[in-house]
Amino acid sequence: MSLKSERRGIHVDQSDLLCKKGCGYYGNPAWQGFCSKCWREEYHKARQKQIQEDWELAERLQREEEEAFASSQSSQGAQSLTFSKFEEKKTNEKTRKVTTVKKFFSASSRVGSKKEIQEAKAPSPSINRQTSIETDRVSKEFIEFLKTFHKTGQEIYKQTKLFLEGMHYKRDLSIEEQSECAQDFYHNVAERMQTRGKVPPERVEKIMDQIEKYIMTRLYKHVFCPETTDDEKKDLAIQKRIRALRWVTPQMLCVPVNEDIPEVSDMVVKAITDIIEMDSKRVPRDKLACITKCSKHIFNAIKITKNEPASADDFLPTLIYIVLKGNPPRLQSNIQYITRFCNPSRLMTGEDGYYFTNLCCAVAFIEKLDAQSLNLSQEDFDRYMSGQTSPRKQEAESWSPDACLGVKQMYKNLDLLSQLNERQERIMNEAKKLEKDLIDWTDGITREVQDIVEKYPLEIKPPSQPLAAIDSENIENDKLPPPLQPQVYAG
Repeated sequence: MSLKSERRGIHVDQSDLLCKKGCGYYGNPAWQGFCSKCWREEYHKARQKQIQEDWELAERLQREEEEAFASSQSSQGAQSLTFSKFEEKKTNEKTRKVTTVKKFFSASSRVGSKKEIQEAKAPSPSINRQTSIETDRVSKEFIEFLKTFHKTGQEIYKQTKLFLEGMHYKRDLSIEEQSECAQDFYHNVAERMQTRGKVPPERVEKIMDQIEKYIMTRLYKHVFCPETTDDEKKDLAIQKRIRALRWVTPQMLCVPVNEDIPEVSDMVVKAITDIIEMDSKRVPRDKLACITKCSKHIFNAIKITKNEPASADDFLPTLIYIVLKGNPPRLQSNIQYITRFCNPSRLMTGEDGYYFTNLCCAVAFIEKLDAQSLNLSQEDFDRYMSGQTSPRKQEAESWSPDACLGVKQMYKNLDLLSQLNERQERIMNEAKKLEKDLIDWTDGITREVQDIVEKYPLEIKPPSQPLAAIDSENIENDKLPPPLQPQVYAG
């Protein structure tokens, strides 16, 4: 396919990146297109509805059992005292179970009773175990940071410790419920600082960044890619998908980046390094920082190539190309981790939220990429995906007269490599056929030899007795004179 043919670029309207409720914040595919704030509202509405349905179901079941019990009482008459006490105890147990269900679904269940808080204060073996060097360093930095806030800092540290101790007893909950607890904690702490402490918004943001760094460094290994989720399965699926799309070229995605320019090539390498480095970070804010640095390198590469500022329509295809070329490890797990435990204000506004939303769009595009997205026929797309062939490179006559000779030679060499690959595949097929023929020939010879051996069996006679010594039968050999000895005569 020639580069001169018109191609349809990847275009995403900026309104598609915003919350579909129209609040003006950035949405997220993991939140069904809502921003963090609107998603929490929708989540709580759905949860309250589920609580109400469960409440009504529990009351209906209790009422039906009471009616059944009353009818059995009237039909059977007076019963023995022991059986009556047994039924009363059974009814009380069922009532207590219903009450427990109601308490579980109540909004106050997340706060916890005073007894639970007191139990949480007791040091657990998990919290008292030797922490890593990084955890100790982050803890010291957090304490030193809070010292500058005096009384407010002491209150924040106390709340943070209680939250971590409470999360230790909530590890059996689903990851969504643990995420909800973390989001509630972020919201409550920020709101308390603004209303009670009268802390300025810019200082609140700095404090929230430190709180997130402290708690997520400690919770990272428990909440990142937990075994109770399918995050690991999604990671393997997206990695396999990206490997299958290794043949996609920048021209197919309409990427406005010329990697023949050394400076642009360096920017591309740095962008790939940043997106891969995201997996080595523990704090959601640090992972977002890697995405932001990657995106800025992409904008710089586009700007150098086009000699003009990059647009949003140029950025998204290039980000997709970077993800395909880098194949970041545990990509879905990192996206889910950021979505669940990052300070929601960062994902709703600012450049971090914008770049993260674009990354989510890029991953969604890769998962749904088809022949139409790349302006290819379905037949060519299937052949490329199966690895039967690779896209044909640009022919020499289609180049412009002022095209770089090095680029022409590169594509010529790539075409030769493609031809060599096809020849190698043919040789491998012929070699496998020859191997099969040799195996069949060997099996045939073996069968013929076996038939001959069965038809003319070989008889092996036992060996004859060895010849005896000449004097072996001489019984009186011990009476014979000694053998003659040679003698030497002088002279």
